[in-house]
Amino acid sequence: MKPLVLQLNPILVPAINQQLASLYEVHRYYELKNPQAWLDENAQAVQAVITGGHTGISRALLERLPALRVVAVNGVGTDAVDLAYCRERGLAVTATLGALTEDVADMAIGMLISICRQFGGGDRFVRDGLWERFPQPSAIPLGRRFSGMRVGIVGMGRVGRAVAQRAAAFGCPLAYTDLRPMDDVPHRFVADLVALARESDALVLSAAADSAQGIVNAQVLDALGPEGFLVNVARGRLVDEAALTEAIVAGRIAGAGLDVFVDEPHVPLALRGSERVLLQAHRASATWETRAAMGQMVLDSVAQALSGQRPVMSLTT
Repeated sequence: MKPLVLQLNPILVPAINQQLASLYEVHRYYELKNPQAWLDENAQAVQAVITGGHTGISRALLERLPALRVVAVNGVGTDAVDLAYCRERGLAVTATLGALTEDVADMAIGMLISICRQFGGGDRFVRDGLWERFPQPSAIPLGRRFSGMRVGIVGMGRVGRAVAQRAAAFGCPLAYTDLRPMDDVPHRFVADLVALARESDALVLSAAADSAQGIVNAQVLDALGPEGFLVNVARGRLVDEAALTEAIVAGRIAGAGLDVFVDEPHVPLALRGSERVLLQAHRASATWETRAAMGQMVLDSVAQALSGQRPVMSLTT
C-alpha cells in the first residue's frame, strides 16, 4: 500500500504531480467536498503533508495527524507552521530554500525598473491608441533613471544578496539592514530602518518576515520621501498597508512595486487604482524552472522523511 499524502496546495508542474501520484496515495485537501469527513476516516494514516508557504498548516490539523512524519512546504515561508510544536513532536518541516532566489531577485529588479520607467503606463498609452491621438513627447511624463539609484535592501539573506548583485551591475550604491551586520557582505550596514529609508532612493523588501510585522510604517515611508520607491517581494505583512495606501494617494512616496499583500488575494482599491503602483499576484517565483526545482525538493523531502532519514531541507529536526 502506498503511503498516504495530504496535499493542501496545488503544484502546477505536471511532471511533479505525476511522480507524486506514482509514489504515493495523494489526496488534495483543497478539492475535497467534505474535508472533515475525510479526516475522520483517514487522518490516522496520513504520513506526509505538502503545503504552501502562505497556507502552511494549522496546529489543529497537525494534532489530528498522529502518523505524520513530514510537512513539506512548497515555498520558503514557514511562518504559517507552528515550528515549535513540530520540534516537540520530532516532525520534519522542510522548505524549498534556494530554489526561488534568482527569480525573486529578478522580479524585484524588474519591478523597480518598471515603476521608475513607467513601463505599465507606457504600454497602456500605446494599446489604448493614445499615442496616435497625442504624439507629442510631453504626452507621457518623464520617468526616473534606475542606474545609479541608491538602493536600500531590507533583509540580506539569499534573495537580498541576489538583489544586491543585480543592482550593483546597474551601478547602484547599496546599503542594507538586517538583525545584525553580515561579515561576508561588502555593502554598508544601517541598523535603523528609518535611517536606511532616508538614505535610499528605493527600498527593496526581501526579509524572511517570520516574526516582523508592519515594520515599513508611515515613519519609514516619510523618510523614503516623495522621490522614493518601495518594492516588496517578501511578505505583505512587512508593510503597514494602510500607511502605504495613504502615502501613495498623497504622493508622499513616488511609487511602489508590490508582489505580496497583507490579506491576499485582497488588494486595497486605492492601490489598484494608482498609476504609480505596479501590482503582481504573488508571482515572484512563478517560472517553470523554479517551480520544477521546488517540486523536486518537495519530492525529495517526502521521500527522505518516509524512509527514516532526516530531510536535507528540514528546519526542525
